[in-house]
Amino acid sequence: MGCKLTKLVSSGSQNPSGRESPPPPPATDSRLPLTAKQKYTVTSSWKAVARALEPTGIYMFVKLFEENAELLNLFTKFRELKTKEEQTNSTALAEHAVKVMQTLDEGIKGLDNMDEFFDYLHQVGASHTKIPGFNRSLFWKIEAPFLEAVSRTLGDRYTENVETIYKLTIKFIIETLIDGYDKVSSDSKS
Repeated sequence: MGCKLTKLVSSGSQNPSGRESPPPPPATDSRLPLTAKQKYTVTSSWKAVARALEPTGIYMFVKLFEENAELLNLFTKFRELKTKEEQTNSTALAEHAVKVMQTLDEGIKGLDNMDEFFDYLHQVGASHTKIPGFNRSLFWKIEAPFLEAVSRTLGDRYTENVETIYKLTIKFIIETLIDGYDKVSSDSKS
């Protein structure tokens, strides 16, 4: 007896088609500032970016240097590249852009294992202490160019929701890089 709606509501685990509903996503690590759904969104949308690491990375660095020309002096291999065209066509810049994008790729893929995520990005952050003239605040300079490059690569898939999730993700990655940088800096001072 009773209507179909009452049966569906009372059963709870079936969807309107009568099939079992999938289980809820597993909880995320409490150190990750993303929900399970946000983590899924960033890792699934990142696959499109991962297929275009080089052009996305080159675009990101060209934007970085457009907005912060003084940063070119930190890069001995391509500091002489003053124009957008020279930067876009530079093999040295492309190699570095891919290396940085691979680091971001590892970071985003590492969201499933936070211990590995922290270990890896702390090492990368620490390695920046060896760059003459580099300081911790410079990590933040890549945030806006990164978001713009990802937006360009994803196109229509870069919705407001996806943008919000990428903002949280890049902030978390940069903060983790800075933690690694700071740990080595404070260790060397003691």
